[in-house]
Amino acid sequence: MREGGKLAPGTPGFGRASLALFFAGVAVFAMLYGVQPLLPALSREFGLGPAAASLALSATTGTLAVCLVVFGALSDRWGRAPVMTFSLLSSSLVMLLVASAPDFALLVLLRGLQGVCLAGVPAVAVAYLGDEVSRERLGSAVGLYIAGNSVGGLAGRIASGLLAEAFSWRVALAVLGGVSLVAGAAFWRLLPPARNFRPRKVGLVGVGRALLWCLRDGRLLLLYAIGALAMGGFVAVYNYLGYRLQAQPYRLGQAQASGVFLFYLLGTASSALMGRLADGAGRGRALAAGLSLMLCGLAVTVSRGFALILFGVAVFTFGFFGTHSIASGWVSGIAGRMRAYAASLYLLFYYLGSSVGGTAGGSAYARGGWGGLAGMVGGCALCALVCALALRTGHDEAG
Repeated sequence: MREGGKLAPGTPGFGRASLALFFAGVAVFAMLYGVQPLLPALSREFGLGPAAASLALSATTGTLAVCLVVFGALSDRWGRAPVMTFSLLSSSLVMLLVASAPDFALLVLLRGLQGVCLAGVPAVAVAYLGDEVSRERLGSAVGLYIAGNSVGGLAGRIASGLLAEAFSWRVALAVLGGVSLVAGAAFWRLLPPARNFRPRKVGLVGVGRALLWCLRDGRLLLLYAIGALAMGGFVAVYNYLGYRLQAQPYRLGQAQASGVFLFYLLGTASSALMGRLADGAGRGRALAAGLSLMLCGLAVTVSRGFALILFGVAVFTFGFFGTHSIASGWVSGIAGRMRAYAASLYLLFYYLGSSVGGTAGGSAYARGGWGGLAGMVGGCALCALVCALALRTGHDEAG
């Protein structure tokens, strides 16, 4: 089953570990983002503006961001598998409570709690695979987990939109919670016992020093800023695109408006193509190209033509996923032996950007319509582009 203490290619243990982490990725990201297409429905039910309704998502991404580093440190002491199992099962139960929340204030409080619970999987999943899977197949195992993230994020959004139109947003969230609970149980049964994990006492001083080292590196700070700004703008566009498409003159239904999330499928092609561009032209140039595509696509969405709006969103989405894949990969390349802490900090800024940008976009949309939102998101993308150009100067292939 194992070679040299590691799960070997082609063995049942390797297959079980890969499948378990795939289920985990699907469940976590379905619960995290399943509420996004439901924001207009929450506005109607609770009499909220777009910015207030966005707290149903921002509260979750905000608390998740803060807890990533905490769960990463705790897993060094308690073990990767127990942390991930707790994360999946507890967040699924909280999702069922979210579906039955009697008022919006309690819903936001529960979604914040859910973010705390969800953080355990993205914080330690790759670390578990690094501990247990042989080096020659680690890439494919991590790739399957990342694929689960993408599938979960897309399926959660599409399914919640369809279920909300057929039944209600409460039914949609309850179904996501129930399915995720089943996925959590499957994860618990499938995941092979850890053989290579050795618990170690984690000192706050040691963790603090590692994080401070990352925060002192100017290149890493620029990459953290790029991740936060790009993600903030990206979430803002998708948070409020549904409001625009369900209003005059488009008048799409909930399920039809949720169909725009299919553009997330462009992420796979974008990551591969932009990765090749980075290999050939350099990471700095590729980052600048991705952010430029975001700006160009965003400009096209200001048009009132439905087909042009969709085309602009597609270009914007392609540019974002390319930007994110290059930035996150560059962080690991720069950080060396500190890559676990550097990657955790990247995700912290990434999800904080999602939380802040997602809610700020609601205020911009309420005040200036889609043009106001595009102005805010364009400002974020321009700031990120400035960071990319600064990073490129003298550091294009560093790390």
